[in-house]
Amino acid sequence: MNTAANHRQYARYMAEFSAKYTVKEGKFRDLISNVGAGGVFVITRRKISLGRSINIQFPIFALGKRLSVMGTVVRCDAEGFAVMFNETIEAGLLKDGQFPGSANANHRSTTEID
Repeated sequence: MNTAANHRQYARYMAEFSAKYTVKEGKFRDLISNVGAGGVFVITRRKISLGRSINIQFPIFALGKRLSVMGTVVRCDAEGFAVMFNETIEAGLLKDGQFPGSANANHRSTTEID
């Protein structure tokens, strides 16, 4: 998957919901700003290393459960980092051009998770 927005293998959809993730640096919670079958973008000021393995968990509100996927950090910038999943999310999770039932978060949490 090419990380350039216009060269992605899978479409990305705007989203705004909280995600937990675990990397070598620790366990954290931040916002996802877009999601697709092949990856997500996490909004954060944390410095996560390019190439870092990551386990990321985020809610699927319409299904009432949390999805947990493994991936790799493929791009980092001042806004956050992009994750490419090791395996794609089932196409059925992305419905009508958007992630089903994604909630609008009013603020971003940047606290470490216990």
